[in-house]
Parts: sequence; structure tokens; C-alpha cells
Amino acid sequence: MPQVLTATCLLFTSMTTANRPFRKILIANRGEIACRIIWTCKEMGIRTVAVHSDIDRDSLHVRFADESACIGPAPSAQSYLNIPAIISAAEIFNVDAIRPGYGFLAESAYFAEILYSYNMKFIETHPLFLQDAT
Repeated sequence: MPQVLTATCLLFTSMTTANRPFRKILIANRGEIACRIIWTCKEMGIRTVAVHSDIDRDSLHVRFADESACIGPAPSAQSYLNIPAIISAAEIFNVDAIRPGYGFLAESAYFAEILYSYNMKFIETHPLFLQDAT
């Protein structure tokens, strides 16, 4: 149980990378979750990139973000769960980190490990804690 408690305490990494604040993050989610993250980033002066499926292109989170990228068709398996598309968008938009939000890839140790292997920051629980929690 202490590991789960520790995972809860480490839920969010600090909003800095290499002793400097994040300048831009990609939000790999949609809807209210994405909007809340975007609003918080705006308050902190952090630019945002929203990813979306083709059917979500006019959604609030896309309109509120500074930039956006279509990552696939409507089925979430082909868009919001499409890891190569999300990583490609992160590289194209030169983001400092990815924030998956809630659900989708937020609790995926596999996704977190891929991001760490690409030296991308994952604003969520560390992959070791994700594995312990499942």
C-alpha cells in the first residue's frame, strides 16, 4: 500500500523541465478534462496543443488551445489511443511535455514508458507506479 500512496503523492510532476518552466504541453485528451488543463496552463503562462479526432475539430478544447492537431478518425482507438499519432504531434509542435488528462492513456504504463524512451515528459504518475497500481 505505501507504493500506491506514493503514487498518489507523485501524481503530477512539477511544471518544470531542466530547471525551466514548461513552455508548451500537449493535452492528449478531450472535453472538460482537456479544457480544465488548458485553462490552468493559460493561468500559468504555458502554451497548449490540443489533439483531436476529425469529428472533434470544433470542440471547446480545440478552440481554447493555442494550437491543435488532428490525430485520426472518430473512434478513440484510432485517435485518442493512437500513440504514434500523439507522439508525432508532440514532435511536430515541439512540446516540452504531454499531459494525458484522465482515462485514455493517463494510466497506461506502456504509454509512459514510450514517452520516457523518447525523452518526453509525462505529466502524470511515473510508469513504475502505474505498473504497481494495476
